[in-house]
Amino acid sequence: MNGDPLHQGIALAVASALMLPPAVAFLRGWVPPWMRGRADGLRPRAYALLCLYGGTLANGVPRLANASYDVVMTAMLAGIGFFGLAAALFLLAAARDGRARR
Repeated sequence: MNGDPLHQGIALAVASALMLPPAVAFLRGWVPPWMRGRADGLRPRAYALLCLYGGTLANGVPRLANASYDVVMTAMLAGIGFFGLAAALFLLAAARDGRARR
C-alpha cells in the first residue's frame, strides 16, 4: 500500500538536496545574480520552497514508516495543504516582483 521504500527514500533525498539549500540561502540573504533586480519576492520564495519540502516530508515519511492507511491519508492531506500554501507564496512573490519593477 505504501509503495517501495527505495522510491520514497530517493524522493526525500532529492527533495532535501534540491529544495533546502536554496531556501536556506535565500533566507540568509543570498540573491542569485539573475534575480538581483527582483529580490523583493525572495523571502516568500524561500518559504514556498520550505512548504514544498514539508509537503514532500508529509507524504514520504509515513509511507517509509509503513504507517496505517489512516495515518498515510491524513499526512497526504497535510501535504496537499503544504503544496497549496507554497502555490500561494509563489504567487505572492510574483506580485512583489511585479510591484518592484514598476
